[in-house]
Amino acid sequence: MSAPLRVGLIGLGTVGQAVLRVLARNGDEIARRCGRRVVVTHAAMRDPHRVRDCDLAGITVGTDPHAVAGADVDAVVELIGGISPARELILAALGRGRAVVTANKALLAEHGNQISQAARAAGAHLAYEAAVGGGIPIIKVLREGLAANSIDSLAGIINGTSNYILTQMAARGQSFADALADAQKLGYAEADPTFDVEGVDAAHKLAILASIAFGVPLNFAAVAREGIGQVTPQDIQLAQELGYCIKPLGLAKRSAEGIQMWVHPTLVPAAHPLARTDGALNAIRVHGDAVGQIVCAGRGAGGEATASAVIADLVDVARMQGAAPRHLVPDLGFQPGALRELPVVPAGNVASAYYLRLRVADEPGVLRAITSILAELDISIEAILQKEPREHEDATLAIITSEIADARARGALERMQALPFVRPGASRLRVEHFE
Repeated sequence: MSAPLRVGLIGLGTVGQAVLRVLARNGDEIARRCGRRVVVTHAAMRDPHRVRDCDLAGITVGTDPHAVAGADVDAVVELIGGISPARELILAALGRGRAVVTANKALLAEHGNQISQAARAAGAHLAYEAAVGGGIPIIKVLREGLAANSIDSLAGIINGTSNYILTQMAARGQSFADALADAQKLGYAEADPTFDVEGVDAAHKLAILASIAFGVPLNFAAVAREGIGQVTPQDIQLAQELGYCIKPLGLAKRSAEGIQMWVHPTLVPAAHPLARTDGALNAIRVHGDAVGQIVCAGRGAGGEATASAVIADLVDVARMQGAAPRHLVPDLGFQPGALRELPVVPAGNVASAYYLRLRVADEPGVLRAITSILAELDISIEAILQKEPREHEDATLAIITSEIADARARGALERMQALPFVRPGASRLRVEHFE
């Protein structure tokens, strides 16, 4: 058996500890797969006195992550997250020719082009399976398994916190605020949940997936996003009656006009696999011209699920160490120099079917006035649901439109809200049919 792969581990939080546990538990099996043992020899932690659920015997442990990035190891694993000092640590390790494994989706989405270029310049291996989808091997699927395909679209539930919240709202009729509070109690949501519920985390992941799928440079700034805070229990109930589930979707498509990327709560047909992905699970649907539709689903977060992806990357490093750069799987799935800039379709021009929900006064002529506006704007109605009011309450209208540009949907809703019998608080959500 070849010499062990020596690993420096930066970060001993939930995932870092899980990496050590899985390596200890499955070390023999992992060695059988790659022909050598994978051994953590150096580690950096913020608090050396904190009790940890892993064995640190034989590991040189300190508090300085730069010492690990510069240690005599074969690979450096970065698990501290954030932009700085993670960016500087990764660049330093790559500059020394070390392979780098990271789970840092924010850093990759915002600075991945620079990091990938640094890896190529050093002839070093850069791997990041754990950055998207936790234990779901979606990066490997896109970079390797679907290499024969021209991929035209991908869609995913790629933030487990948002999916848990919407699942609780659907199952228990909870408000957004109550479901979020439950998610925080269970540790699914941070004390400040902005990155999750406003779609920032999902946008980071979508930027990475779109780059690999379409062969374009990473472009986080081009991802349009809307959070899930606008979704009400009534929207979820009405969507169910219309045959849909509301899911926190990230979607990227390629068309003749360019690429479109958005994160948005979306109505998904109830029979689709994404609609049946509940709780904190993740699922990603990819459509390629040769393979058609595939869906990968599983645990999108958690210590051991993420550690599974980290160690899978280390196995690749162990197998490929010493190989010429031309033999490595390209960081973003396409050969250096083959990435192509494509136009980004402006958010207002992105076409979709739409769900429009209005609360209106219970009086004659309301439905006629609403449908007249849609007719004037040449917007077809695919489905309509009218909920009669209880005593002294307003009525509710839910409409599914034909596929139209986002700007047209917004304009139609603005005209409807200007009518004297339409109450404040209308809702507009995308509908995706995956045809």
